[in-house]
Amino acid sequence: MAQTRKKRQRKRRGTQGGRIDAKARRSRPRSREEAKAQARAKRQPAPKQDLPPTWRSSFIRGAFMAAVFVVLLTIFGNALGPALVLGVFMLAMYGVGSYYIESALWRRRERARIRARSE
Repeated sequence: MAQTRKKRQRKRRGTQGGRIDAKARRSRPRSREEAKAQARAKRQPAPKQDLPPTWRSSFIRGAFMAAVFVVLLTIFGNALGPALVLGVFMLAMYGVGSYYIESALWRRRERARIRARSE
């Protein structure tokens, strides 16, 4: 008697260029140890030092420092208007300066990390 149902086809893994990956990617881990390793890898985000600096983080840091600067100026007897104007100026200075200092330090750490890998 002939088979009535078609056999289920597997997904074709090859690329358009004809390359086939050596190891198939699986959505689920095959063993308990593999599942634990996968969970540990997901749980640990990259350390902040490994990430390059962003303008957003620099301006948040600059806004905090400018706010401290404005509060100190008003505490020591300056009027609020001129203190706010100086605060905006300090925000621009702290934000830009913070970004470039952080970029220089990150590049230095990155060069050291690459040098350590190659040795």
